[in-house]
Amino acid sequence: METEAAVDGSKEAALAGSIAGLTESFISLEKARESESSVESATATLSFPAPENGGDCADGLWELPVEQALRRPECSRCSRPQKVCLCPFLPVHPLHISTNLYIIQHPAEENKVLRTVPLLAACLPQDKVKVKIGRRFSEERDPELSAICRNPGTLILYPGAEAINLEELISNSPNHLSTIIIIDGTWSQAKDIFYKNSLFRLPRQVQLKTSVSSQYVIRTQPTNRCLSTLECAAVALSILEKNDHIQETLLRPLQALCSFQLQHGAQIRLSKEHLLKNGLYPKPMPKNKRKLRKMELLMNSVKI
Repeated sequence: METEAAVDGSKEAALAGSIAGLTESFISLEKARESESSVESATATLSFPAPENGGDCADGLWELPVEQALRRPECSRCSRPQKVCLCPFLPVHPLHISTNLYIIQHPAEENKVLRTVPLLAACLPQDKVKVKIGRRFSEERDPELSAICRNPGTLILYPGAEAINLEELISNSPNHLSTIIIIDGTWSQAKDIFYKNSLFRLPRQVQLKTSVSSQYVIRTQPTNRCLSTLECAAVALSILEKNDHIQETLLRPLQALCSFQLQHGAQIRLSKEHLLKNGLYPKPMPKNKRKLRKMELLMNSVKI
């Protein structure tokens, strides 16, 4: 909107007062008001409303175009930015599996940059892996998940008090195990989801008996035995499908992701258990008795 070049004294003072309140990048415009052409150019650039219409001179700033932050283009398969695409490390064709995999993902995990679930999903057939995001699930809200949890062939990977080792279950179970549920989130998030959703206490609980340390070294784990969601799925599917090649294939993109991050400034993250045992924990010990008890259990290698 244009402003008249001839400005009387009162209007000139109002213009000066408005410009004085802007950021330092606009202060030069206040000095330029002495020249009629400079005032006209500056006010036109800032889209100030015409004073004769009773508008506040600074209101026109809201009309300035806002520069939108553009997200980097993402690969449609691995969901990574195209410049750091991990598709060369994914299998050419999705792995052939008979087991159905359900990932129950905490909402906080959905937007994390270095999440592993998209890599896992990219390696498997679309009809064999489903990701359900949320904290609360019920039979009314999700009849499909309810039916899955009630199926005798469904397992849930959760190392609770009633969990049995997956390998032992496979060798002793006469039933066909068709589905496994894995909760994706931090330990406290997974615990919250498990105990606040009665559906997840219907399937048989299983745990992984493995001495393998996590290769997801760019993210801190509670203990040396904790694995990422992708790693849990890799081990579980290799046991259920009786095929070690599945574990090797699923871990390949995770290894590539960690390698790339370490080459570009990321640091290896040791587990809280390791840091506590070796006196390297960087934060002060919590004053809360419950949290302090958890720290003590970690230091004594007790499952929490």
